[in-house]
Amino acid sequence: MPDEQKQVQIKADEKELLGQYANLVMIHHNAEEFTLNFIYLFPSVPQGKLVSSLIVSPGHAKRLMRALQENVTRYEAQFGAIPEAPTPTPAPTVGFVQ
Repeated sequence: MPDEQKQVQIKADEKELLGQYANLVMIHHNAEEFTLNFIYLFPSVPQGKLVSSLIVSPGHAKRLMRALQENVTRYEAQFGAIPEAPTPTPAPTVGFVQ
């Protein structure tokens, strides 16, 4: 018997549906997980805010990387090459405070 596709229902509040903007992602990993910290750095002030932190398994991180690459390729085929912005000079030193 072939595998059946199951539809998954995802519940989301309006806040999650609106999304969050981040202009920096810091990625850390160990043997069991990857942590992606999405940060918004404020323009013209040396301050930022952690927008979201996601923790995923190494396998999921690899699938995410592949999915992002596939989507960037499709985007560029439709809209043209995405220019890579130069790294800020000097690159900011980022640390967390509570």
